[in-house]
Amino acid sequence: MYVRPEDVSMPGFPSPFGSDDSGLFDSYDEFVPEDVPTPGRFLTGHDVLTGRDHVAFHRLTRELFEERKVYDMTFNYNLARLNLDTRHTNAGYRYAEERPDADDAVGDDGADRVLRAAFTPTTPFCPQTHTLTFGSFRAWNGLSERHEYDLVRVRAAPMHHQSEAINDQLAELETTYLETGDLTAGPEASAGVGSTPMERTGEREEPSRGSPDAPF
Repeated sequence: MYVRPEDVSMPGFPSPFGSDDSGLFDSYDEFVPEDVPTPGRFLTGHDVLTGRDHVAFHRLTRELFEERKVYDMTFNYNLARLNLDTRHTNAGYRYAEERPDADDAVGDDGADRVLRAAFTPTTPFCPQTHTLTFGSFRAWNGLSERHEYDLVRVRAAPMHHQSEAINDQLAELETTYLETGDLTAGPEASAGVGSTPMERTGEREEPSRGSPDAPF
């Protein structure tokens, strides 16, 4: 089912490939269920945004990500556009309004209206997932006057090989932000978080102990 709000029309982004790629992307005015990720466990039990509600928040997301330069460097475009890329139909963001009575809700700490945002990268080994989710959190919460939520919580989908470590750091960033209001005081990336298995292997390799005169 397609939903096409008539009140707003958003221009598309230029092609990162230098040609007409309009057929590869859905419109910011459309909600195309088969071209967005399936809501995962972080959104389970909460009110998942669909149709016009999803479209409205994702259009705003495009503006905030553009302002804060949250870009997918693999494709050289605003991260919000990943939701519209028909070549990656299960990648991007899904959203849900958090139910205050849920067991895993934020609780009584000043965040009355909470939105959950679950990010699914294009591959399980996407090295940008840490950077993109942290950038998203800081864009949404640093520009909170532009939307109706007191807090936007962000998590990486469990299909990513480092989702547990990344989500632990996102939870720490979230706690620090709620306690201090400071978006820059979050945790530093742990060694290896955001890298691929091959890159981590290289980081662990010790210098050779062989003689400098060895022939090999």
